[in-house]
This record gives sequence, structure tokens and C-alpha cells, in this order.
Amino acid sequence: MAAEKLSRRQLILEALARELEQNPGSRITTASLGKAVGVSEAALYRHFASKAKMFEGLIDFAEESVFARVNQILKEQSRAEPRCAQLLYLLLAFSERNPGITRVLLGDALVGETERLLVRVGQFFDRVETQLKQILREAEMRSEIVLSADSTVSANLMVGFAEGLMHQYLRSRFKISPLQQWDAKWRLLSAALFSDPDSVSG
Repeated sequence: MAAEKLSRRQLILEALARELEQNPGSRITTASLGKAVGVSEAALYRHFASKAKMFEGLIDFAEESVFARVNQILKEQSRAEPRCAQLLYLLLAFSERNPGITRVLLGDALVGETERLLVRVGQFFDRVETQLKQILREAEMRSEIVLSADSTVSANLMVGFAEGLMHQYLRSRFKISPLQQWDAKWRLLSAALFSDPDSVSG
């Protein structure tokens, strides 16, 4: 029974993400969502106490998907610059694969919804920024890197850069991938962020 309930919850969340993707700019109602899932609105509320809880389910999925992989990156990669590059790539790849959830993370799908949801997505990006800042600070302590600006500014710039690409993806109705010409863009950004420690010390 528990597995069946989990499966139905999963179906509802998948349908919500799909509706958000297929109806960019539109507000999703529980009536339209119930129709997409093939159940009544009352049936939806048997699995989720409110529509806000459904959105929270998508945010939870984003957090679990991204941050589980972040830990893997930190284990596999020891140097700061590729760590930052892979973390941003991970975030943008998740966005590309999940356009409906991208609308949630950017607040586009949350217009008219409870303020609590905007706080949650803010915390998501804050957590990304904190992780980047920690990577940079630890690398500075090891004298591995020299930053053009301090770690707080650098981490904030990287998150703003990623959010901007996600907004472009949203604005293009998901036609312009957030990973379009990624290698060239990262080269430009990393050149602005990181100085050569040898040239600075010399």
C-alpha cells in the first residue's frame, strides 16, 4: 500500500512537471493537473495536503538530484576550478533535463503561490553558492588558487551566471539550452575569476 501511494505521488509530481513544461507562462490549476493525471482534485489532495506541497515535492527532487551529485564531484575531483565548473554544469544540465522544475526554481511557476515556496527556492540557490564559496576558500587556504575577487563575490557571480542561463532557457520557451556553448562561456568566466598563482607570486 505504501509503495502504491509513493507511486501515485510520483505520478502526480511527474504530471505537474510535465504540465509546467508544456504550458510555459501559465498557472497550473489542480483541476488541470487532476485531468492530466486522470484523477479528481479530491484524489490529488489525498496524496498532497495542498498544491504548495506538490511544488515542495519538486523542489525536494531538485535538491536531492543536485546535491547528491555535488558530493560525488567533491570526492572525484580535488582541484577548485574543475570542481566549480562541474558543479555549475551539473546545475545547468539538471535545468536542461527538467524544464518544468526550472520554472519552479526560478519562481516563474510560483506567482500567486505561498511565500514559503519562494523562500525554499532561494535556499536552494543559497546552498549552491555556499558550496562554491567553501570550495574556493579551501583552495585559497591550500594556496592552490588566487582569485580576482574574494570568495564571496566569486561564488555569487558564478551562481548569478548560472541563474542567468536558466532564465534565458525559460525566456526562450526552452529552445536555448543553458549548456549552449558551455565550454567557451566557462573559459571566459574562469579567466575572470581565477588568476595564475605562479604569475601572481612571481
